[in-house]
This record gives sequence, structure tokens and C-alpha cells, in this order.
Amino acid sequence: MKDSDVPAGVADLRPLDQAREQKAWYWYDWANSAYVTTIATVLLAPYLIAIAEEAAVDDRISVLGLSVAPGSLPSYLVTFSTILSALVLPPLGAMMDRTEKKKQWLAGFAWTGAAFASLLWFARGENWQIGAVAVIGANLCLAASMVVNDSILPLISDEANRDRVSSRGWAFGYLGGGLLLAVNLAVVTLLPFGLTTGEAARICMLSAAIWWAGFTIIPFVRLSNHPPTNVEPAEGNVVARSFGQLVATLRDMRNYPMALTFLLAYLFFNDGIQTVIASSSTYGSEELGHGQSVLIGTILLVQFVAFFGALLFGRLAQRQGAKKTILMGLVIWMVIVTAALFLPAGNVALFMVFGVAVGIVLGGTQALARSYFSLLIPRGKEAEYFSFYHAMDRGTSWFGTLVFGLTFQFTGSYRPAVFALIVFFLIGGYLLTRVDTERGIRDAGNALPAVV
Repeated sequence: MKDSDVPAGVADLRPLDQAREQKAWYWYDWANSAYVTTIATVLLAPYLIAIAEEAAVDDRISVLGLSVAPGSLPSYLVTFSTILSALVLPPLGAMMDRTEKKKQWLAGFAWTGAAFASLLWFARGENWQIGAVAVIGANLCLAASMVVNDSILPLISDEANRDRVSSRGWAFGYLGGGLLLAVNLAVVTLLPFGLTTGEAARICMLSAAIWWAGFTIIPFVRLSNHPPTNVEPAEGNVVARSFGQLVATLRDMRNYPMALTFLLAYLFFNDGIQTVIASSSTYGSEELGHGQSVLIGTILLVQFVAFFGALLFGRLAQRQGAKKTILMGLVIWMVIVTAALFLPAGNVALFMVFGVAVGIVLGGTQALARSYFSLLIPRGKEAEYFSFYHAMDRGTSWFGTLVFGLTFQFTGSYRPAVFALIVFFLIGGYLLTRVDTERGIRDAGNALPAVV
């Protein structure tokens, strides 16, 4: 409904309805961040490796007939689930654009993912196979839920407010994930009530699954369903119609060159971000010699600073536009990886400053990338375009880790390995400068915000 459709003398309640839905939408970032931080980022890998080592024969386990070192198991599982989600997400996104019941699908994926994550409670002794099923299922459901969640953003916020709404969602997620992580790290470190390390880890991972499922109830109850718009005509059942829309969109993508250029830019700079995050603990422990307590403290610091960083970047975007703010963030990322060359070993204070810098730009760049992309995509195809957004993220996320690993192999030092990631920010930033924001918004048929 446009402003002109509101009868004269009748109050326009849409801003109030949007504000209510936005507050409900923030809670899903709060909910799923518990799984991302407590399970996927911190506890999963060491726990699965320990179980696999118990089951290993001659330091090997058999995975689908392949001989695998226990230490490689988490990486292989994450890689497999990542590739699987990259294949599944585009047709899923096409199907989501054809349904009115997005909040039901969001909750369904979240609750199924939380159920898979809760299976980690039963992964003990030598039974690493249950853990493998849990990881693959939970990661796949998380990716699917994020496609639906991101596609709701354009439905509950107009173009002028989208950066603010996306940034608050990311900030809320970092706060929620950080709070539960702080409690769980205290449990794993202090081992209260006579718990063993394994028991503490299982309790903490179960708490993250319950948190994910429990807080998803809020968006499920308080979000509204919005009827689909501009749906491509297609015949057959829902699956056939979805693939028909997918094929039509793939053909039609050439009409949105700015969206495609941004996707390519995002492929590079997001890969750099993800690799910095994934490699920071290795860099801190192996190159700088920091102990577990320092690394845990830095992880928590990054989480809580990212809360404020996301809000700060949202405010900056309202003043100077999302594109300029993202580019500023990429410059800061380049400063961060350059500083990694010179950080002195054993200096806790400077490592904490390094963590603060990461936290400031981490949430902000990711939140604004989501809202900026939403301006460049046509109405009615939000889920499908966001499925490509997440598929590119997941299907190419090994580039950065490959560069990091090869650089370390050739140099024997993690300092140049981290610095080598600057190429991803340089290429991503250059491609982003090639995006004509105003043209991209016009091509997509969206309203031009006052500040772009």
C-alpha cells in the first residue's frame, strides 16, 4: 500500500506496525547467535575432536570409507554442510518468495536446527557420528533460516530505515550470543558442581540449542505474514513452480548489474572477514603465545564491542550512506591485518586493542552489507536473491582459508598469513566502488533513500 492509498482523515498506522515487527525481528538474531558463538565458534571443534580421538585406530577414523585424522573432522563436516547449503539455498529461496507464511518457515528451520544441535548431548564416548549428523543438520537449517530472516527485512522496513534496522538486528545478535557465551565459558572453565570438561561442554551446547529454539518463539508469535508480490508465473506443484522462478530469475539477473557487482564484492571482502575471525585464535596462541584465558577474554571482548560497533555503523550509514560506511570499514580491516605483522608476542594489552578494532568493524560491515544489498534487489524476490547472497558466502568461503594456509606453509609464520588477507579487502573494496548505488536502486524499482 502506498501513501496515496491511505484514505484522507484516517491515521496511517503502518509505521507503528513496522516498529512492532522490527522489534520482533531483532529477536531472531538474538536467538541464533547462541548457536553460532557457543557451539559453532568455541566448543564444537575441540569437543568433536576429543570424541573422534577416543574412537580412532592408529590416529584415524573412517568417514564414509575415507581415512580421516580426528583433528580434521570438524573442518570436513563444516565444509560438507557449507557446500550442501550452497546447493540447496537458491531453490529454497525461490520457494520462500512464493509463500506468505515466512515466519512459519523461519521458526520451522530454527526449531529443526535446534533439534539437530541438541543431538550433541548424546555425542559422547566414541560416538562421534551423532555429532557429525548434528553439525550438518544444524548448519544447514541455520543457513536456510537466515535466508528467510534476511528476506523479511525489506518487508518490515522502508528503504530509508533499512540500515538502522539491519544494524540493530546484528547488534542484538552479538549481545545475546555474547551473554550466553560468557556464562558457558565460565561453566567450562570453572567446572562447577563437580562436572567433568565433557559434561560441562555438553550442558553448554544444549543450553545454546534451547536458547535458539526458545527465543525464536518471539518472532514466530509477533511477526506478521506478508503476501508475496511480483511472483513469476509458473505451472506445477510448489517445487516445480519454485524451480521455474529460479530459472526465470537467473535469466533476469542481467537486468540488475549493480546487484551482481555487489555480490562479487561481497564474495571477496566477506571471505576476508570470515578468515580473520576463524584464524584469530590460531594467530593469538601460536604466533603471539597467548594462553587460553587471554583468548577467551578476547572472544568475549569482540562480542560485546561488536554490539556497539554495529550500532555505530548504523548511525554513520544514516549520515553518509551504507556504501561509504562499508568502504570505511574495509579500510579499517586493512589496517587490522597490516597491524598483525607488527603485534609483539606476549603483549596482552595490544592484543586486546586488536580485538577491539575487530569488534568495531565486524558487526557494522556485515549488517550494512545485508541492508545495502536489499536496496539493489527487486521486490518479490527477496528470499531468492538473499539465497544467492548466502550461497556465495558459503560456497566460496574456503578461498581465504586457502590463502591463509598456503602463506603459512611457504613462510612458516602466521603474521604474513594474516596480512595476505588484505588482498580480499582490496579487491572487495575496489569492486564496491564500481557499484552505482542510485542506478542499482532504480533498476530494482525501490525508493531512493535521502542518503545513499
